[in-house]
Amino acid sequence: MINSLIVKAIIYLIMAIIFIYVAVQSKGETIWNPNTLIFAAVATLAFGVALRLLGKYLRIKKKK
Repeated sequence: MINSLIVKAIIYLIMAIIFIYVAVQSKGETIWNPNTLIFAAVATLAFGVALRLLGKYLRIKKKK
């Protein structure tokens, strides 16, 4: 289970980085267009999930 947590966390981090890259590339004349905001929101959620998974991984590893 521990290995799957770290793998999931890495996948979410990579996904968040990709969404940030897409958001930067999709900006037009201004950054306040809906596409950029949606990509940034999804990237924020992915970072949050990755941080929670890493925290859980560290707590489980510390118990052992």
